Amino acid sequence: MNKTRLLLRNQYKTDGEFEIPKLQKNFIKKEEIFLMGCDHMNDRRGNEDKTIHFFLEDDKLEKFYYNCDKYIKKLAKYKALLTPDFSLYPSMPLPLQKLSIFKNRWCGAFWQEHGLNVIPTITWGDKRSYSFCFEGVEKHSIVAVSTFGQKKEKREFMLGYDTMLERIEPLYVISYGEPFEEMRGDVLYARHPFETKTRGCA
Repeated sequence: MNKTRLLLRNQYKTDGEFEIPKLQKNFIKKEEIFLMGCDHMNDRRGNEDKTIHFFLEDDKLEKFYYNCDKYIKKLAKYKALLTPDFSLYPSMPLPLQKLSIFKNRWCGAFWQEHGLNVIPTITWGDKRSYSFCFEGVEKHSIVAVSTFGQKKEKREFMLGYDTMLERIEPLYVISYGEPFEEMRGDVLYARHPFETKTRGCA
């Protein structure tokens, strides 16, 4: 990618006042979703039917943003990609929270530009983040969330989850980690990287 273009990161259509890159919604049948972590892409062949997730520490995700060209051929082998789960904590300064959302959506937009199937990972902090954390995602998209490490912050998680349902009205939700009973909507429970279970919630 042209160095100036990569520096500016302004080549995609954006959403909202914070200019978050916009993603096009894709349709993938629930029974075709089998998750595998991006850290296992080199393990063995025969996983082309997997959807790659990026629920890992930020230092393992940065390369997909800063060295995006290097990994596009490898990522293109797989059925679909969840956008990277860059950290977004309520205690983070708001500019850093916005940057995490920007990088999440930018990676998705870059992958879509290269013809890959992309499912947005949605994450949020406290209510301050609601003005930008759901942007760049079309209504009725398939989305992914993670419940890992959220038990102690369940109230904040559910406030954001319910707001996400109102704003995006997702077709269905991929939950990386066991869903809370209170999670409404059509939830696909990703029990571990190679097993999924559906759960229709009231």
